[in-house]
Amino acid sequence: MLLFNFYKQEHLFAVIQMSETDTEMNNAFKFGFLIGLLSGLWIMLMHYLGVYQTGKAGPTYIHWMEYLSVWIPFTGLYFGIKNYRKTHFKNKMSFFQAIMQGFKILLIGGFLYMATLSIYFRYTGSTVLKIDYMQRISALGVMGILLVLVVSLLLMNSPRNL
Repeated sequence: MLLFNFYKQEHLFAVIQMSETDTEMNNAFKFGFLIGLLSGLWIMLMHYLGVYQTGKAGPTYIHWMEYLSVWIPFTGLYFGIKNYRKTHFKNKMSFFQAIMQGFKILLIGGFLYMATLSIYFRYTGSTVLKIDYMQRISALGVMGILLVLVVSLLLMNSPRNL
């Protein structure tokens, strides 16, 4: 009987752990999906405004609207990590906890962004962006890492546990 009670307690503990992990991933999926969706809509908006039809390509011919797109992952990461801090840690979170959640959010958002960009290439026949596609993806990764670091530093509040 004691073994059975121990098993029930372990099983209950495993269910509680699983539900906490599920809500962590739900937060990452929710804000990652938001970043991916807004980035995809931003690509379509720039297409319809004629940003990509200039005929110029390369790192020196980046339109000013492309620089504004940095605000999409910044706001998604900021509100995603802030929501995670509020719901899981009662507004007390360390730097590494914020970084881990930020990378989860960023991976999901980056995957959706790249999927949207691939669909854009496939159905619009755009040749301007294909020239420096890998440069843009590399810049996306570097900016994402920098944004995760910045947002994690902004939202952490226990520096001695860094």
